[in-house]
Order: sequence, then C-alpha cells, then structure tokens
Amino acid sequence: MTHHGIVHYNWRAERVRHPGGTMEPSPADSAVRKVAKRVLPFLFILYLSAFIDRVNLSFAAVNFRHDLSFSNQAFGAGAGMFFIGYFLFEIPSNLALERTGARKWIARIMFTWAIISGAMMFVHTINQFYLCRFMLGVAEAGFFPGMILYLTYWFPALHRARAVSRFMLASPLASVVGSPMSLAIMRYVPNLAHSALPGTSVFANLKGWQWLFFIEAIPSFLLAFVVLVYLTDRPEQAHWLTTEEQNALNGVLAEERAHTESKHNLNLWQAFRDPRVWLLTLIYFTMNVGNYGLDFWLPTILKEFKGIDTSKPNIYSMLPYIAAAIGMVLIGSHSDKKNERALHILYPCLVSGVAMIGFAWFQGKSPYGALLCISIAAIGPRAILGPFWTLPPRFLTGTAMAGSIAFINSVGNLGGFFGPTALGALKDHTGSFIPGIMLLATAIIATGLLGLSARKLEV
Repeated sequence: MTHHGIVHYNWRAERVRHPGGTMEPSPADSAVRKVAKRVLPFLFILYLSAFIDRVNLSFAAVNFRHDLSFSNQAFGAGAGMFFIGYFLFEIPSNLALERTGARKWIARIMFTWAIISGAMMFVHTINQFYLCRFMLGVAEAGFFPGMILYLTYWFPALHRARAVSRFMLASPLASVVGSPMSLAIMRYVPNLAHSALPGTSVFANLKGWQWLFFIEAIPSFLLAFVVLVYLTDRPEQAHWLTTEEQNALNGVLAEERAHTESKHNLNLWQAFRDPRVWLLTLIYFTMNVGNYGLDFWLPTILKEFKGIDTSKPNIYSMLPYIAAAIGMVLIGSHSDKKNERALHILYPCLVSGVAMIGFAWFQGKSPYGALLCISIAAIGPRAILGPFWTLPPRFLTGTAMAGSIAFINSVGNLGGFFGPTALGALKDHTGSFIPGIMLLATAIIATGLLGLSARKLEV
C-alpha cells in the first residue's frame, strides 16, 4: 500500500520500509501496541476484581461452612449456583453490550455485581446462600464474553491468543492475590474492628468471612465509575490513536470480517444451530468442570494434606495459580507464533489430566509430590483459553459472534456448576476427595481430546 506516494507498507508485516531503507512499526502494528499497553492492563484489572469477587467464597469456605453448618454438598451446590444465573442471562447481556457499547454496559455489570457480592456478608441460611450466588451470576452475566467480544474490536486475529491470555491472567492471579489478601482480612480485620468500634456496633461483631465479602466488593464498586471515564468503545473513538493508526487498524479488522463473511456469513440463529458452536461449547463445558471443581475446593483439599502446615492452606493454594499464569503466557504466545490452536488445546490438557491423576495417587503418600502435581494440573485448563477464544471469530462476525460467544460461555460455564457440586457430593458419599479428583482429571483429558476437532476451524 502507498501512503502519499512515500511510505510503503503491508499491514500483515510488522514494519514500514521507507525509501532510505529505515524500518519502523507500521501504523496497524503501532496501533496494536498502543492498544495492548492501554486497554489490556485495564481489562486485566477489571477481570481481576471480578474473579476475586467470584472465587473469594473458596477462601472463606472452611469458616463459612463451619459457622453456618453447611454440608459439603450444600456448599458445592451454592458455589455452583452462580453459574445457573450466569447461564440464564449471558446471551441477552452480551447482545445488550453490542447494542449499547462496552463502556456503559461493563460499568452497569460491575456496579451490580459489587453490590451483590458485598451482600454475601448477610447470608445466614442455605436459601439465602443459594439466592446470593444465583444473583451474583445474573449480575456478572455478559462480563467475560463481553470482554472477549471487545477484544475482537481491537486486536487482529494473529494477536488475539496473546491478548486473551494476558487479559485472562487475572483468573489465576486472582487466587494468587486473593489468597493472602483474603487470609489477612479474615485473620486481622475482625480483631481490629472489635477493638476500634463500640461493642454495640454491628460491624464490631462481624465474622472474618463477612468482612471478606464486604471489603473485596469495594474495588469493583469503585471501578464501575472508572470504566465510564477510561474505556473507549471502538478504535475510531480512541483519541490516543493517531488518525492514521485508527484507519490502519480498522482496515485490518474490516478485511478480516469481510473475509469471514465471504466464507461463512451466518446470522444469529444459524450460528446457534451450527455444529462448530456446539463443539466449542462442549470443549468449554468439560474444561470448566475441571477448572472450577479445582478452584472452589483446592483450599479445603490442601487442608487435609498430611505433612504440610495446614494452618495456612491458602498459601499453598497460590502455587498452582502461579504455574497456571506462567503457562497462559507461554502457550498463548506460542499459539500466536505458530498460528495454531488445536494442538495448543490438546497437549496442555493431556499433561494436566495426567498430573491430576498423579495428584490423587500422591495423596497420603507424598504431600509435596501432590502439590507439584496439582500445580501442573492447574496449567492446562487455563493455558488453553487464549488459543480457544481465537476460534469463534474464525467463522463468526457481528451479532452472530456476540451471541455465540455468550452462548459458548454460558452453557460451557454450567461445567462450573457441575464440577464443584459433583466433587462435594462425592466427598460426602465416599469420605474422600479422590473420586472427585479423578472426575476432574477425566474432564480435563476429554477437553484436550475434543480440542483436536478444533483443527477444522483453523482453515
């Protein structure tokens, strides 16, 4: 392409060659770099806040269940109830985001989920627990698929696995950050409040887990207002990009959409009936069985380890998520470098599934061997997310893509209900976590094998 008869560049290349032979980033590449620096860190912060509010229940689990006398099965069902509300409202929420714009809709989501997450401090009965978790799912519905859709507005296909992986680092790091933070809140804040506030004050006698839900909801509440000021809906509205960068980036994205529409051109209802959408939904379901089954029960599982200082189980639960974060960066970057997705789903899941089996075998034999295995096992289900979420835009655009991403995420996230619930029920009926762990291993291996079929989507 010629720009004013002087600069020659191709958006697929990463450099502009001037007549004198000097090289500099092309406008499209320069735009992608600016987007990565400005947009990704902010989305990361939003998702980190969201995920801490979603999984802080796992950090409160031991004291929460003890104080309220909830069984393992009841706790697992309540943890998973989030995904029922999420499932029911995911698609309408994502379609609303496409119509109203990400800025306003994400702010609305964050505001409502912060209020409901904080309301968990008032739970005293099992029905209140189920209702709060269900409503938290309703409030948060549309946030994650909305972010995936939003990234397609800013990043060309060859950059998406890396972008998604970096955005989704918030998922494992929420446990790394949330673990010591939650432990500190539950340990120290009740004593501080009791000594600093009058004894008649309602806040003076709150339990540690009640303070946890209240304090960790505050960042999400405040960020809802920051979103309205900071977020930009589309590249053409980004004052921090030059006009040339806006035009170049929009040109790349428009060309990709036109290419996809020329080959597929599905409307929303055609997409919902498309076998490829259902394949991706099944992959995402089995992945979430393993992922959330582990997330909600890991601190409790580690508390049963013999030979490890179990007075601080949350410290050890950080290690699997650190490993997962490293895996996400490496596998997402390698997937983009090779422009390959299916094998980047298969191999991490096979390794993680085998490691999960090793975790079950080491239980009661070598606690540190089990800890190593569970750290490896945590990598696969999260590391595949970058490659996985590049697949829907391969054959979907517009409303069909918005609705299908929400459909895949909402139905697939039902695995987040099934995994924790099944593990809790198996623990109650067998007295051991090992049958539940084997179920999670089976789900993770199935995810990898199903991922092989995704090769058909890469053409």
